[in-house]
Amino acid sequence: MQPEQTVYVIDDDEAVRQSLEFLLKTAGITVLGFESAKVFLEKLPHLKSGCVITDVRMPEITGIDLLRRVRDSSADIPVIVITGHGDVSLAVEAMKVGAVDFLEKPFDDEMLLSSVRSALRKGADTARHKAEVSEINDRLAALSNRERQVLEGLVAGKANKVIAFDLGISARTVEIYRANVMTKMSANSLSDLVRMAMTAGILNVKSGG
Repeated sequence: MQPEQTVYVIDDDEAVRQSLEFLLKTAGITVLGFESAKVFLEKLPHLKSGCVITDVRMPEITGIDLLRRVRDSSADIPVIVITGHGDVSLAVEAMKVGAVDFLEKPFDDEMLLSSVRSALRKGADTARHKAEVSEINDRLAALSNRERQVLEGLVAGKANKVIAFDLGISARTVEIYRANVMTKMSANSLSDLVRMAMTAGILNVKSGG
């Protein structure tokens, strides 16, 4: 079940902020408004997944600065930037810093909603991937050193006898370790094991000498 996602609207202009909140709520999207980037950043560590809509020009902390801080935090939350007329250079800079989209005022309501839904899908995919990587890493941590060595041999494409030779153990012992690895990793097949290794970023293991 996909967790509820929230759109965080950050704009120092109350009228613009309330207008965006109304539009999103009318579309059935959960929304939370903030009058400044400073207030949002204070709450960021405790917020649910979702996406951010922020004006690029704000006092104290600009939309660009906000983007940098979100990027540098542990939060993988997509950011949509709203720009005024003549702010194209700022919008391009925002994209370079990590914004997923930028919209020029005045923007079409459907264009905004489409951008938000796309950002929410991206955020959900990122959250799912992080959860999957965390789960795989927990399983990897449960492997013994020898099981880990056998795993690395398997995902490097080595046959049991080659792994046995590299580790100085019998092929039969490798088979036992291989069975243990498959069980501990909850892998149904070797391809499943390789996919997990790719997801966790351990596929590029060096082959033995």
